[in-house]
Amino acid sequence: MQEASPAQVHAPPTSFLRKHVFSLDHKVIGLQYYGLALAAVTLGMVLSWLMRFHLVWPTVAVPGLSLISKVGAPGGIITPEYYLSLLTMHGTLMVFFVLTNAPFAAFGNFFLPIQIGAEDMAFPRFNMMSFWTTLAAFLVLITAFFIPDGPPISGWTAYAPLSAIGSDAGPGLGWGQTLWAISIALFCAGSLLGALNFISTTLDLRAKGMTLMRMPICTWAWFITSCIALLAFAVLLPACLLLILDRTAGTSFFIPSGLVVSDRLQPHAGGSPLLWQHLFWFFGHPEVYIAILPSMGIVSHVLMASMRKPLLSAKVIIYSMLSIGFLSWMVWGHHMFVSGMNPFSSLVFSFPTLTITIPATIMTLIWLGSLYGANIRMTSASLFSLGFISMFVSGGVSGFFLAQPSIDIYLHATYFVVGHFHMVMGVASIFGVFAGTYFWFGKMTGRMLNETLGKVHFWITFIGTYCIFMPFHYLGLVGNIRRYSTFVDDFMGPLMPLHKFITIAALITGAGQLIFLFNLFHSRFWGKPAPQNPWDGTSLEWSIPSPPPWNNFGDVHPVVYHDSYQYGVKGSKGDYVMQDSPEQVVGG
Repeated sequence: MQEASPAQVHAPPTSFLRKHVFSLDHKVIGLQYYGLALAAVTLGMVLSWLMRFHLVWPTVAVPGLSLISKVGAPGGIITPEYYLSLLTMHGTLMVFFVLTNAPFAAFGNFFLPIQIGAEDMAFPRFNMMSFWTTLAAFLVLITAFFIPDGPPISGWTAYAPLSAIGSDAGPGLGWGQTLWAISIALFCAGSLLGALNFISTTLDLRAKGMTLMRMPICTWAWFITSCIALLAFAVLLPACLLLILDRTAGTSFFIPSGLVVSDRLQPHAGGSPLLWQHLFWFFGHPEVYIAILPSMGIVSHVLMASMRKPLLSAKVIIYSMLSIGFLSWMVWGHHMFVSGMNPFSSLVFSFPTLTITIPATIMTLIWLGSLYGANIRMTSASLFSLGFISMFVSGGVSGFFLAQPSIDIYLHATYFVVGHFHMVMGVASIFGVFAGTYFWFGKMTGRMLNETLGKVHFWITFIGTYCIFMPFHYLGLVGNIRRYSTFVDDFMGPLMPLHKFITIAALITGAGQLIFLFNLFHSRFWGKPAPQNPWDGTSLEWSIPSPPPWNNFGDVHPVVYHDSYQYGVKGSKGDYVMQDSPEQVVGG
């Protein structure tokens, strides 16, 4: 029987600060990450509302906005530059502080140790440091809203030389851009600490009998994601440091010689803007899978509990996720087809971009094939899992177009890319987060979410997201340029009714999330008490009380006898057998 490592052992908290604020408990840290993601997604959604409102009614003042930025929104009317600032902050918040934090850092921190039978993470203090570093990154980023120059206008990708030369390049590119770079550098540092912890915990602290192939699929997803994050953020961190040096120390990593901006010759020489693109997208495309792989694992986990039978092949799902993790390092150049890349290089990047769709397609077929003939329990969690598959397929299909350099060159600067990106990475990943929330909320808090409100929330969100993002593909095909704050060209005029439809859909769908927030906070205090195993699950988190004690298993080290998904077992007391049950199962 495996004993806890010295780094894992820590005394129970005795003070309020140690228990709820500077906690070493992985479960509290997971909830802290979830709360941070919730704050970030709320702010990001408000920013998207402001952008959509301005696109349709560009001359209408937004009440109170001038109090935040008199320069960017004089009289409450958003300027083109401030629109780009909102776009930059929306993208940065959603990609880093929502899509990375919620499915990976929040759920992974809470459940990975429990699902492998550990008392805590391998390095609890590193775990605490990772959250507080991430929170510091969030606060530094938000500070950009309140400085005179405002947030940066360079987009969430912060392309050089626009992001590297300082205030000469435009509003927000002084201190606002520097704060952005510091924030992302801090975020990378926190993510590296977290990734090291996840890897060490998974490899070293598994309970007796918990072989790698007996781990739940979501645990595998968090483990693979942490391996990707360890390499990806290790590239973006020095890139941000080099960007800060270019801005503050006179270096020229990303700034070419002879560059004239705002009638001023920039005092730099020898740098390359393409170097930033290579460094950023070498992180940026693996980041797509940092966001989506945890949701794939969560959805697989939820679906099996809902279908009451294993997937057609859980091992193939795991191998497919490993393949995606490996191939994710070979496709970053498809973001740079319009950068003047050699056509041969474009072909080299196009091939693995198409190849990486194969394991994703295999996973989708396994999900759909497993659903055939299943008597699925239609809970809120299972509905969002099915919604994830729908969004993943609908958004993923448009990726085939963008994998072709000749087509991507036409579509790259249009709303087509925005629609693809939001559906396959943004909305699909968030559907996985919703599925995990409805599935595990009782285990995390000891209270159950309201299922009726959950189903209403699902249908508003599911229909609303299709109404918002599917039309983006049409807008892109007819040449609607993204990042424009107003549509003044003649050919864009007829597109305004569709933009109004999208904006109204976005406002309604965003308002629908208030149902989720009400359900979340109301149920946290007044929801029905959660049973220990409300969904008749088989993995180790369902073998302990809800919520779990501070040391998870109460000083009793679990022993694992089966894999994670013994559903539909004939002759058992229920239709399932728990992982830690010594009951004999053929093939277990």
